[in-house]
Amino acid sequence: MPPDMFYRWDGPDMILALQVQPSARRMGIIGPYGDRLKIAIAAPANKGRANQQLLRWLAEALDLPLQQFELVQGATSRAKRIRIRNAPPLLAQRLRHWDRMP
Repeated sequence: MPPDMFYRWDGPDMILALQVQPSARRMGIIGPYGDRLKIAIAAPANKGRANQQLLRWLAEALDLPLQQFELVQGATSRAKRIRIRNAPPLLAQRLRHWDRMP
């Protein structure tokens, strides 16, 4: 993955590299974090609440069904990898703008 890319294709799926900030006052994209994208989530990091909220937030923000999202790495870490199964090809265009947002 190039240093400025927080996503990559894996066949028909897309893998997102994220850094999550749980227990945030407001939810949303914070910005680039090395080769990851930092996202703030309001839920606390206990009993998987932040992970669940992260997946729901991503599904809503990308307008995709929640069932397409899977946490593949980082269940107990702030550094996470998320798989989007059968991601639409135009998704990469939308994500290119995310690393420029606060």
